[in-house]
Amino acid sequence: MVEAVKTADAVQGSWVYRHAPAHFRPYLKLARLDRPVGAWLLLWPCWWSLALSITGPFELLHAWYLVLFMVGAFVMRGAGCTYNDIIDRDFDGQVERTRSRPIPAGEVTVRRAAVFAAVQCLIGLIILLQFNWFAIAVGAASLLLVAGYPFMKRFTYWPQAWLGLTFNWGALMGAAAITHTIPLYAVALYVGGLFWTLGYDTIYAHQDKEDDALIGVKSTALALGTNTKPALLVFYGLFTICLIIAGSLANLSIIYYIGTALAATHLGAQVLRVDINEPEACLEVFRSNIAFGWIVFAAAIMGQLT
Repeated sequence: MVEAVKTADAVQGSWVYRHAPAHFRPYLKLARLDRPVGAWLLLWPCWWSLALSITGPFELLHAWYLVLFMVGAFVMRGAGCTYNDIIDRDFDGQVERTRSRPIPAGEVTVRRAAVFAAVQCLIGLIILLQFNWFAIAVGAASLLLVAGYPFMKRFTYWPQAWLGLTFNWGALMGAAAITHTIPLYAVALYVGGLFWTLGYDTIYAHQDKEDDALIGVKSTALALGTNTKPALLVFYGLFTICLIIAGSLANLSIIYYIGTALAATHLGAQVLRVDINEPEACLEVFRSNIAFGWIVFAAAIMGQLT
């Protein structure tokens, strides 16, 4: 194993490079713990759905579910990224931003990466088994989407849509954990999350569009090109409408809609700020969706309490 190098879009000053033992750094990089924004994007639909579903007093069980979903999001995002890196290892070696990932950089063998992915999946299974049987079945169903995602960029210019279907599955899981069903507000949240992902991952994909075009990888960044900003307004507008519908179906108070208006303003600011020809600007705007998630989560909580 060679010494771990810093990945191109890692968080500046990440603990992975400052404190983690050198032997473990390539695996922490595989799990994307040096750039955790993706885990937050996977977590937010879970927490939003939980917040919409807790209609009575907040109980210790609800806090436990919040913890389970957080740990599960980080673990399963790591497993998914490890699997994705195994499948995409040849592509990653040809793209400037991704060639420093552990497999193409020679820090981890494919075999060791596969074992690491299996360990993460085992941890994810243990977490999943803490929920009711309906939620377990819903969670297991998402594996089909996870398995198919790395191949979408080979066949369609809309792999971000498939990612949206995958990353927002937690909108169904959060409600299933509390209600043992999939309520209509969870469906509305799931559909909205698809459009949210189309927005933020299109922004993210603009970092690699030149390399992608050269090696034949497809993305919405290439499909939309100079029409990206108008498309973002459509995606984020549809997401906002779905948030409003979800809140109405969950019978939330007016505070929720005030919070949703603030969230919509945040998304509008993303569209204004992003420069699709500047990779660093795209990454900064993409990362701002962590803060956006807190706005929606707080709005849902306050909408239940008031």
